[in-house]
Amino acid sequence: MIDLSGKVVLVTGAGGTIGSGIAQRFSDAGALVVRHNGVEDGDLRTSAQRVVEEAFARHGRLDAVVNNAGVQPVEPLPDMTVSQWQSVVDTNLTAPFAVTQAAASLLPAGGSVTHIASIEGSHPAPGHAHYAASKAALIMHARAAALEYGPRGIRVNTVSPGLITRPGIESQWPEGVARWRSAAPLTRLGTPEDIGNACVFLASDLASWITGHDLVVDGGVTARPTW
Repeated sequence: MIDLSGKVVLVTGAGGTIGSGIAQRFSDAGALVVRHNGVEDGDLRTSAQRVVEEAFARHGRLDAVVNNAGVQPVEPLPDMTVSQWQSVVDTNLTAPFAVTQAAASLLPAGGSVTHIASIEGSHPAPGHAHYAASKAALIMHARAAALEYGPRGIRVNTVSPGLITRPGIESQWPEGVARWRSAAPLTRLGTPEDIGNACVFLASDLASWITGHDLVVDGGVTARPTW
């Protein structure tokens, strides 16, 4: 129902499970998608300007960016090294900052940036201190960027996914999947397309008065009482 024909969208981390779903949904909506596939395309902290400029040059315009590239390692906080902490923060927070800064100079009024955050930005899990902290900071970066880029007509939001299905997750983590299904009011895992749909909406004119917002896409699991 959303038509993005002629719009150009840059999706980082498009080679991953969620990223490929996001890219596909933009393509389904008629957008021209420039896919940054991850590590093989370079460190976004230092290559952001090049990646954004190449996306613009490919089609002569850039209308939206989705900062999806990220990592989610597991490491208990007492054992975590500064290097492990910094690596996650650099990838999940510093890179989106760099991409957003580079893109803002090329996006038109009405352009948008969407960060892929996580429900762990407000509901951390054991072993994910660096990940949860980086996603919480990413949500706040989007709000700050919305404040500063808003006068130029550029909107910045976040999408916070819950547990998203991927090949093998049912057999690799059966107890976690079972806990999720029992906790989520909609009783299922999310799909990459669910996240893609949210991103397409936020990049469309239907969201033209939405900025600085964190759109939670989790099947309702964060509505579950914790006591």
